[in-house]
Amino acid sequence: MSQADTRALIERYFAAFNASDFDAMDELLHEDVAHDINQGGREIGRDAFRRFNAMMSRHYRETLRDIEIMVSESGVRAAAEFTVDGQYIATAEGLPPADGQHYSLPAGIFFEIDDGRISRVTTYYNLKQWIAQVS
Repeated sequence: MSQADTRALIERYFAAFNASDFDAMDELLHEDVAHDINQGGREIGRDAFRRFNAMMSRHYRETLRDIEIMVSESGVRAAAEFTVDGQYIATAEGLPPADGQHYSLPAGIFFEIDDGRISRVTTYYNLKQWIAQVS
């Protein structure tokens, strides 16, 4: 894939995320997508990714802004840095109680592209900073 095609693919991913259009996100993913969860494990496959998004949407309402996308010359890898603006709407297991707290923190995602689809999503943010904001 060219750099321009990869950039457009990642832009569509973020647009779908910000629209809470998880079906549109799903269409951009490789069937065997590897999803590395921040400070967690790795899940494989679109079904696991859908379940993760469903769980996240029960606990958080988020939008991403100030998105900066970087793409390798080969178009096989990309990264994005952005700010997450969110609201903690339902308590997640092992985390502080939710009471509609708002938060804003920097985050990043690394992507791999295979056959025109996203084959890896690796997300990073500072969990301690998030906990401090919602506590």
